[in-house]
Amino acid sequence: MRVLVYGAGQLAQMMYLEGVPLGIDVQAVDVKDDTVVHPVSKRPLEQNLVQAIESSDALTVEFEHVPERLLEQAAKTDKLMPSMNAILVGADRVREKHLLEKFSIPNCPHKVVTHLDQLDDCIKTLGDKLIIKASRDGYDGYGQWRLKDASQLASVKEALSGQDLEAVPLVVEKMLQFERELSLIGVRSRSGEIKVYPLAENLHHKGQLHVSVAPASQVSEALSQQALDIFTTLAEGMQYVGVLAVEMFQCGEELLVNELAPRVHNSGHWSLSGAHTSQFENHLRALVGLPLGDTRALSPSAMINVIGCSTFSRDLLSIPGCHLHWYGKSVREKRKMGHINITADNYAQLGEKLHKLSGYVPTEYFPELEKEADRLLTLK
Repeated sequence: MRVLVYGAGQLAQMMYLEGVPLGIDVQAVDVKDDTVVHPVSKRPLEQNLVQAIESSDALTVEFEHVPERLLEQAAKTDKLMPSMNAILVGADRVREKHLLEKFSIPNCPHKVVTHLDQLDDCIKTLGDKLIIKASRDGYDGYGQWRLKDASQLASVKEALSGQDLEAVPLVVEKMLQFERELSLIGVRSRSGEIKVYPLAENLHHKGQLHVSVAPASQVSEALSQQALDIFTTLAEGMQYVGVLAVEMFQCGEELLVNELAPRVHNSGHWSLSGAHTSQFENHLRALVGLPLGDTRALSPSAMINVIGCSTFSRDLLSIPGCHLHWYGKSVREKRKMGHINITADNYAQLGEKLHKLSGYVPTEYFPELEKEADRLLTLK
């Protein structure tokens, strides 16, 4: 069996590594030049893109910003999973909001803006604390502006003055007070079988995910059921195949959907060490028609992103239950270089291990680490 992944980054690499034991050959497409490459070495393969598509059993993506011409080519084969429409929802916040409204799924109060003058109306409707997001090409905190009070409106308009808002509208959201961000990673098979992983709790720094802990602590059965209902509605409504990530804000006992990712997701990397079946293996199983694997957590786990640095001691691997996943990329500010997974018998022990980890890494690159360690130490 063979799966062709559009995108040749770390997610394709991890799919390849998880596919080997299943006998699934994973190849990747460098979408900058349509070259078919090995997902780990990045070495160009002999097949061209047309040949690779023909020889593959399934086509998928590792990120949602694949050029539409390539998605259109893939969609014509009926091998693309998830569908082109589902992928485009993840690439465009306006499409995403329309989908959530279509299925009556709670999300942040918002307005779509195609002209700067409409921002004044947004303040009247949503208040003067706003998060302004470009509808496309925004990720890891890029393409976002914050309005903390009405006095900042002129400077925000100035910052946005060069944007073609008719071509790429803004999504303006009310800035909410929420307890935490949770994400649900789930998978739907070609036959319609659905399985979900435990909710993960995410900590961000400057708009970028730094730490995920799963299962999230202090989650009621009602909250878990609410998350499952949201996932099921979306997956069934889109006739989705593969892994889908749903990021949500917890406001009391209500979940509001913040963002969808139609692919394997950073907040699910903990599953490589902390679940019976990783999100990468389950994505591949779904694509080729194999039964889905067990999504239960084996133990409390933390995933820590290594961002913008490579100078840390590999002796961190002396921590029991610690695993390093390195992506082999050149260092760049805000670039995800790899991630660290740590498992433990309980949350307090996980906190102790995160404190130990902080001794091996430069603290300026891991700003959330010790704070999360302290929080976990208070949990049973």
